[in-house]
Amino acid sequence: MTNVDVAIVGGGPAGSAAAYAAAERGADVVVYEKGVPRADRDRLGPDSTDAAGFLDYWLDVADLEFEDIPEDVIEQELADAEFIGPTERVSVDRTGIEADYDGFGFTFHRAKFDDWLRSRAEDAGAEYLVGTSVKSVDSELDGAHSHTLRLGDGESVTTEYLILADGPQRQVTMRVLDPLLPDGKRASELLSPPTANHIAYQEYRRFPDELFDADSMKFWWGWMPGETAYPWVFPNRDNVARVGLTMPMGMDVEAFDASEWRLLREDDEQIPSGGVYVRRLLEELYGDEYDVEADFPLVEGHGKSKSTETYPISSTRPIESPTEAGIAVVGGAMGTTSAFHEGGDHVAHRTGLLAGELAAEGRLTDYNDAWHDAIGTEIRRNVAMADVVSEYGPADWDRTIRITRKMFESSESGKIISKSNARSAAGGLKLYTQYRRAKFRYRKKNYAQIRESDYQF
Repeated sequence: MTNVDVAIVGGGPAGSAAAYAAAERGADVVVYEKGVPRADRDRLGPDSTDAAGFLDYWLDVADLEFEDIPEDVIEQELADAEFIGPTERVSVDRTGIEADYDGFGFTFHRAKFDDWLRSRAEDAGAEYLVGTSVKSVDSELDGAHSHTLRLGDGESVTTEYLILADGPQRQVTMRVLDPLLPDGKRASELLSPPTANHIAYQEYRRFPDELFDADSMKFWWGWMPGETAYPWVFPNRDNVARVGLTMPMGMDVEAFDASEWRLLREDDEQIPSGGVYVRRLLEELYGDEYDVEADFPLVEGHGKSKSTETYPISSTRPIESPTEAGIAVVGGAMGTTSAFHEGGDHVAHRTGLLAGELAAEGRLTDYNDAWHDAIGTEIRRNVAMADVVSEYGPADWDRTIRITRKMFESSESGKIISKSNARSAAGGLKLYTQYRRAKFRYRKKNYAQIRESDYQF
């Protein structure tokens, strides 16, 4: 049996950031990553599926410097984002939030990003065991806490500190947390992937020269049904773009009027698959002048398999960790990532950094306060916005995009959402008030659906 200071389950952005921070401070760190083969990676690594983009201030949230990211990781630096409704649209070239990075944002290669984070952690002294899954965890909490991990290869490892970074699937996280929670507040109920996640799908397609917009990422709101459901196009290099979508799981097509949604059809017997949705989006946009399959071909050597990938995105509110038991949950496993901002590598990276640093220094009990301080504003903003738009239909999205455009055009301070901007657009004050009320509901860290005081040892 092996003993380590810090054991980390999962080698994505949160797990790798935790490994780097802990190893840099002298801790004996091991990362256990089951490993997923990908067409765009030579070795096994984490799943690495994400639309993969950063806005300007997200670098500050992540505690990353743009200059530190290798050039081959960056796909495109962006000038703006375009939000497109059924009839309205707005182009936004700033977030309105102060940032050190002087551009609007950038897209990046998620697998290369993950590989860089892993190499950075290994250079700091962390060990990666890829291809090794964690089958179970036994925790001893009488007196000094310790955890025994049973591995897929039959080996065991004991650790003082356990960092759970197994992403939005949370298979290990749920099994570890459930025994520490009372009936009625089980992690396996609140964080169950089928109800707490969205599903995302994307294809890597090469665009014609005249249609490839390298400077802009685009989102279509009100084109497909479902809470926080939308297609997107993210530009990569060499005229390749990721064309994809996110939507809730388990929707019933009978609950929607197909005539209201541009990507639904009257004869749909079920909610369309991701591939069908992408084909319909491209046909709607370009089908009158282009042959979609011939002029927008799938590009080999990209993505997880056959130039496509399907992956879960957390769409739940975050949880606090049982830090007195020597356990920290980070990134998608704890619900900080969000379907509303297409994943959340920035919040995953930051929570991992904090957990790794505090575990190495023997101060893990500070973790919950630390992540609230670091990313609480971002989390509160996202859950409030998601609440406001939760039942939107196409007309609601058109109205909101029109109001946003008017607010954006009248902005003098640089802020997009403010009371003074809201006065400039019909319906603006109502929308602003809805958002402020939603934010108020989540004051005093109420966006956390499991609090540390809920755990029972």
